[in-house]
Amino acid sequence: MGVRNGWIDHFFNDRWRYVRLLRQSEYNHNIGCFFLIRIFVEIRRRRLGRLLGYSIPLNAFGPGLALPHRGDIVVNSYARIGPNCRIHIGTNIGTQIGTLDDVPVIGRNCYIGPGAKLYGKIVIGDNVIIGANAVVNKSFPEGNCTIAGIPARVISEKSTVGLFSCGYEESGKE
Repeated sequence: MGVRNGWIDHFFNDRWRYVRLLRQSEYNHNIGCFFLIRIFVEIRRRRLGRLLGYSIPLNAFGPGLALPHRGDIVVNSYARIGPNCRIHIGTNIGTQIGTLDDVPVIGRNCYIGPGAKLYGKIVIGDNVIIGANAVVNKSFPEGNCTIAGIPARVISEKSTVGLFSCGYEESGKE
């Protein structure tokens, strides 16, 4: 069953509900909201996250996060992902073994395919497509390309420009 962009799907789609709860938890956490409200929203978010298979920490993703499917998604709490990231199932964004904060920094408008694994202190540039089941353990800071394989390498100069609609547009940019 696909998303039809109607108001019914907006309120009753479980993946959109998770993103709304994630953003509400982030807001409550960042402004120092009343403790009981923060706990109530966080319990709802974690419960729905377990149901959907998501392990996504607060303040890791920029605006415009898209989670098109249910399934396991694991993100390290130190990872930073820019706006308009589309992330698919089976994805793991984690740390290098033996460290806590050597994690990926991912740019804006990135597409992360199903089963992709990103780990270590790497930088992924803007408008990058990461192919299905790719294992990314080195940086691609230049962006505007497609990477895939084990280990990942540039396979095409095709980028995410025009690939999907962005949920977040920065005002003042040309």
